[in-house]
Amino acid sequence: MIDKQHLIDRFIGYVTVDTESDPNSDTTPSSEKQWDLANALAEELKAIGMEDVTIDENAYIMATLPSNIDKEVPVIGFISHFDTTPDFTGANVTPQIIENYDGQDIPLKGTDLVLSPSEFEDLLLYKGNTLITTDGTTLLGADDKAGIAEIVSAMEYLIQHPEIKHGKIRVGFTPDEEIGRGAHKFDVEKFGADWAYTMDGSQIGELEYENFNAAGAVVKVKGKIVHPGYAKGKMVNSMYIATEFINALPRTETPEQTEGREGFYHLYSVNGEVDGTELQYIIRDHDRTKFEARKAEMQRIVDELNGKYPGERVSIDIKDQYFNMREKVEPVMHIVDIAEEAMKQADITPIIKPIRGGTDGSQLSFMGLPCPNIFAGGHNFHGRYEYVPVESMQKAIEVIVNIAVNVAK
Repeated sequence: MIDKQHLIDRFIGYVTVDTESDPNSDTTPSSEKQWDLANALAEELKAIGMEDVTIDENAYIMATLPSNIDKEVPVIGFISHFDTTPDFTGANVTPQIIENYDGQDIPLKGTDLVLSPSEFEDLLLYKGNTLITTDGTTLLGADDKAGIAEIVSAMEYLIQHPEIKHGKIRVGFTPDEEIGRGAHKFDVEKFGADWAYTMDGSQIGELEYENFNAAGAVVKVKGKIVHPGYAKGKMVNSMYIATEFINALPRTETPEQTEGREGFYHLYSVNGEVDGTELQYIIRDHDRTKFEARKAEMQRIVDELNGKYPGERVSIDIKDQYFNMREKVEPVMHIVDIAEEAMKQADITPIIKPIRGGTDGSQLSFMGLPCPNIFAGGHNFHGRYEYVPVESMQKAIEVIVNIAVNVAK
């Protein structure tokens, strides 16, 4: 398979380019610096021998590996995103390479700051592996530059080994996935695949075709500010009403108290003064009926508060973000079966489970491109404790190649 050092060098070349997306921007890509990696990727795809390489005005990259067989087989695709989350800085990434990991604490920059199996027990799965970690001051960017490295490396391997027979393969790299816009301007018709896989999962073996139904909600509370010395019967403190809204939602249905297919309400921002408070939520549930009930419950609380406080003090704006791709993938479950078999052929035990999050694949599935999600190998995304085992990335490359071969058969 692809040379290990070559893969490490490729991955580090990607993560050291700052591609943090910006949720406050209305451009695509949302940050100008995403172009730096996008343009480099387009050139790299040409250099390894990919054909029909395009990069559009929004930095969406597509390329083709032509079929090398003389029969018609489905066109498949592999997709990853090149932006990193705005939740934690991705500037000046300085990775650490830990050869032959011994299962002990890995020191990071900062007083007593360590990446420890006592806190992240999955580390012990990778004793003897080569780990790439952060230095503790930034995220790593394996979400999803590991996926990009794997797709590019798999295409390079297939080009270098024409004896491996495969049909037409399309690859696509997108901006702004981390702010929920990765698929918004993806041209499914231009991509032209029968189905695709996002290489955007976490630990080795993950294979996912279920994700949250997702919405965002902004609750605004209007108050009335009056001099506090003369406020009796006149002042309306918006922060107190906002607190009532917060307390009306079940505290047991929050991210820190749920798992598996359990949904939640997540209050992630509060900005308040006496005369105005804004609450920002995300709403998540795998079950569509329960998802709709969560949105209805938030509206019910708003209506109840407006009945208690005359003058329409409280408003809510709920916007759907994406839906559970299961309903689009189940009718074509053979595409999951192909990926599962490709993992078994690589001596990987598939871990088929719902995603407690979203992926470009969920939106793409509803846009007509069924798109399950496959592991990229990283752990602890979006923070200073992020790491990826190189051997997991090598296995992901093997899975991509196996899928191509299996479809050709």
